[in-house]
Amino acid sequence: MSRTRTAILAALALVAGTAGTATAVVPGDLGIQSVPCTVDYKVQNQWDTGFTAAVTVTNNSAAKSSWSLKWSYAGNQKISSFWNAKVSQSGAAVTAANETYNGTLATGGSVSFGFNGSYSGTNALPTTFTLDGVTCNVDDGSGGGTGGGTGGGTGGGGTDSRVDNPYAGAKVYVNPEWSTKAAAEPGGSRVSNQPTGVWLDRIGAINGVNGGMGLRDHLDAALQQKGSGEEVVQLVVYDLPGRDCSALASNGELGPTEIDKYKTQFIDPIAAILADSKYSSLRIVTTIEIDSLPNLVTNTGSRATATPNCDTMLANGNYVKGVGYALAKLGAIPNVYNYLDAGHHGWLGWDDNFAPSANIMKQAATSEGATVDDVQGFITNTANYSALKEDNFTVNDTVNGTSVRQSKWVDWNRYVDELSFAQAFRNELVSVGFNSDIGMLIDTSRNGWGGTARPTGPGAKTSVDTYVDGGRYDRRIHVGNWCNQSGAGLGERPQANPASGIDAYVWMKPPGESDGSSTAIANDEGKGFDRMCDPTYTGNARNGNNMSGALANAPLSGHWFSAQFQQLMQNAYPPL
Repeated sequence: MSRTRTAILAALALVAGTAGTATAVVPGDLGIQSVPCTVDYKVQNQWDTGFTAAVTVTNNSAAKSSWSLKWSYAGNQKISSFWNAKVSQSGAAVTAANETYNGTLATGGSVSFGFNGSYSGTNALPTTFTLDGVTCNVDDGSGGGTGGGTGGGTGGGGTDSRVDNPYAGAKVYVNPEWSTKAAAEPGGSRVSNQPTGVWLDRIGAINGVNGGMGLRDHLDAALQQKGSGEEVVQLVVYDLPGRDCSALASNGELGPTEIDKYKTQFIDPIAAILADSKYSSLRIVTTIEIDSLPNLVTNTGSRATATPNCDTMLANGNYVKGVGYALAKLGAIPNVYNYLDAGHHGWLGWDDNFAPSANIMKQAATSEGATVDDVQGFITNTANYSALKEDNFTVNDTVNGTSVRQSKWVDWNRYVDELSFAQAFRNELVSVGFNSDIGMLIDTSRNGWGGTARPTGPGAKTSVDTYVDGGRYDRRIHVGNWCNQSGAGLGERPQANPASGIDAYVWMKPPGESDGSSTAIANDEGKGFDRMCDPTYTGNARNGNNMSGALANAPLSGHWFSAQFQQLMQNAYPPL
């Protein structure tokens, strides 16, 4: 349910319309000066006893270094939780004041915040707002000019400004920092114009690290690239407390209990920037916390793959809370499209992982103020290597009466490639309560597996293993290997609507950026050393105690790895 009311300055004249209804004069009509401010108050979700609201304030007066917005309710509404503002209530009177990170409000600038509340009877919309004591708007009785009533929408708390697939009919942002590195490589100009994800993997990345571009820099650059068409910007939101509890190379800067720091110093500032009206014309795709929720299913409890760190994150609930908070905060912004990470087929494709993972994703998406409407879709294979489509065998094949599922490579998995998994997992997610119009993204940045090692047909039917191993495109030693895989190649180029249920193939992981260092490297980025990135490592339970298959001489995760980039181009499929 979506109810909206944009109120215009009380001092504006009301001109009688042809039907005798009052119509607010728009600033600029009849030579009237711009209003000091406008407020867009939306009830995004409403149920029998509660509601979620989003408020956007636009300042048309002198720039401010702090702000305070006030209104009163006509009913018995009570605010229970809030974000992006400090909200207090005394009786019917409500005051929302800036946080430390969003006090600056330029002339023409906007700031957004949201809250949850309770009510009984009628949830009447407030009609009068003041900004720093100045009456800046009042509803004129006609819904204020942006329309009232209800709307179904396509998610994000019922906001109906979103399109079904943000990638459809849109260009996608080319990160100039990645593009420059790619173009500097021999032959790199063949792919340097491809769109890739921007990784916000620590608090410092919001403002930029080591002189690099920050979030606003990327959004400003996206506006320049946009022109008169539509433009998608892809962000990876990736800094949970106790991040990536089963892989040391991508451990984060926040400890397992630092959920409040995650909320106030990471998610809140990102949301404040994304909510700036300057960027409202962009379609902002957020990939939410890769590798987090699946770990709570596969690497906890009595499983051989369990780790103490994952058990801790399951027990304290901070993965679920953090993901829910991120979805709620970012989902309150009308032009943000949240895609939650859903692992890959070689992780969640087994029966004992498949349904439980969908259920824990539903749990996260309905926590901390989030609803399933805050999820536009899911992404699989992020920063991984699983082949998009295996053409030379299917999971239903048999060899001499033995099922392909019994091969060492498939190992009873129900899926042999990423496309079939993504489509099936989408159906599972809908069955547990996610919206039926969700779409999937598949990261194809490193799953092409071309080059001379690419099989041209099925393997020999000597045994089920020779059949699968001889025909599979994915040349990894084990499907559990994930770090800087030797022999990998660029996959399908980014494209919208490539298959049923799939919103886009994307390069969310920028090709040429390392997964982790081959040896321990001292750093101030919160990044550890994982033996799975060491080419001499003989493995663990999570990869069947096989060799790691990693490239040698790799730098820290996220740092440029020239040798890997060259190999990805060499083994690209489709070929460059």
